[in-house]
Amino acid sequence: MAERKSNFLDSVIEYIAPEAAYRREAYRSLCEEIRQNYDAGGYGRVNNNWRVFNQTAEMTDCNDRDTVRARARDLERNSDMMNSVISAYKRNVIGGGYTLQAMVEGNEALNKQIETAWKRWCRKQNCDITKTQSLNQMLRMAVKRKKVDGGIIFIKCFSKGGIVPFKLQAVEVDELDSTHLQPHYKGNRVIGGVEVNSVSEPVGYWFRQIANDGYTYLEPEFILAKNVITYWTKNRPTQIREMCDVAPTVTRIRDTNEFMNAVSVKERIAACLAVFIKKQIPTSGLGRNYAAPVNSFSYDGKTIAPGMIKELNAGDEIQVVNPSGQSTDAAQFIKLQQRLIGAGQGLSYEATSRDMSESNYSSARQGIIEDGETYTEDIELVEELLDEIYESFVISGVLCGLFVIPDFWENKDNYFEHQWFKASKPWIDPVKESNANKIALQTCQKTFKEICAENGKDWRKQLEDTFEVLEFANKKGYEMGGVIFGQNKKNAQNVQNSDDDSQSRTDSSADGKGTGKNSADE
Repeated sequence: MAERKSNFLDSVIEYIAPEAAYRREAYRSLCEEIRQNYDAGGYGRVNNNWRVFNQTAEMTDCNDRDTVRARARDLERNSDMMNSVISAYKRNVIGGGYTLQAMVEGNEALNKQIETAWKRWCRKQNCDITKTQSLNQMLRMAVKRKKVDGGIIFIKCFSKGGIVPFKLQAVEVDELDSTHLQPHYKGNRVIGGVEVNSVSEPVGYWFRQIANDGYTYLEPEFILAKNVITYWTKNRPTQIREMCDVAPTVTRIRDTNEFMNAVSVKERIAACLAVFIKKQIPTSGLGRNYAAPVNSFSYDGKTIAPGMIKELNAGDEIQVVNPSGQSTDAAQFIKLQQRLIGAGQGLSYEATSRDMSESNYSSARQGIIEDGETYTEDIELVEELLDEIYESFVISGVLCGLFVIPDFWENKDNYFEHQWFKASKPWIDPVKESNANKIALQTCQKTFKEICAENGKDWRKQLEDTFEVLEFANKKGYEMGGVIFGQNKKNAQNVQNSDDDSQSRTDSSADGKGTGKNSADE
């Protein structure tokens, strides 16, 4: 332990009562050891300026929420590195969209009717109140807004027109009136435009209203929580509203962009050719040796052109300035920053940079698996969003008479049964992936149902399509069974002959003709 400098009081106590001074120093050392159990909790030279306070999540977020969102939006507009992170989520969470499979038990006709109506409703004319976006486009926008803004809000609208009287209105989180504090119901609280009850359950949302002039604010509109779908991530129990998902990486993206701009400007300057004219003979003079000025040329505004031949003034000399500017370390620095930015969002460097130069099959496959776990967190939220939209769609279809279900209200949950299938992504190595699935299926590590689900397909539909092809081939006289099921005609014939021989031996044994020496000879 470093030697401590004694103050005047310590010196006096040490002179009068050495034992008391020793106990005082021992107690002080013990207190220091207790305080230094955690380096992160100390306020030494390294952490001297790191002073933080514990607050509720809403108190922590409310002061910086708008600023962080505005900066994230600025990077979304101007930073390619920011868009690389956002695009990775949009591609993998939504991709080609989700396909619905209604699963009402024992009523295939109703399932097909619901699936057909849902497919039509997902068009922009039917699902969007503004008639500008299809459902898949709205979902892709929702993923982007969650990453940049922290979340997005969908309001359930019930109006005439369309397949069913149910549509969605996408609203940005900025529309929540954070200045409104008066609750709609007595005993509730309004925090950031969200009205919550005593257990912090959202009861309704207050949305700001602006007059037609675009400047005048009107009284905010209150909408019940049952008619509002919010899509955001709750990270702390005391969190009431959203926070930008890319907040931890915003400053690093900004610093990297500034570095890239500085390197770009430096290289542009280094690529330029600078020329200075050095004059050796003055153009005028004084005194007895004064000579009349000679004709001279002015270099003002002159530039260098290819193949140019120009006469210089007498005594003028050209000096070329070629500044050295190499950015050999810039690529490594940017690559490191991209790795850290991707890691901060739970993604690999390859997923955000699209640089596969240092990857092989094994590393790429492992990276896809790890990235898939990150995407799954958002996929679950999207499925919850889709589930609520689907249930409202079915209820609206029943109310408007599109679906005739006499016992719907008594068995609502049974008619809500469904499943989402997401379009599968192409394989890195189709041969290896196919062989792995084949081995897993033969060794009972996976079922046909699981393999179809991984590929974003319904196993029932897969089998129906397969047998439809076989039935058509049989009518035309083609033998495709061996091709589809991985068995050629010769092997199939050998298997059939083997089965016939086994059956023949079984019949002989049953008749008593296959016992004794003759049986052994056979």
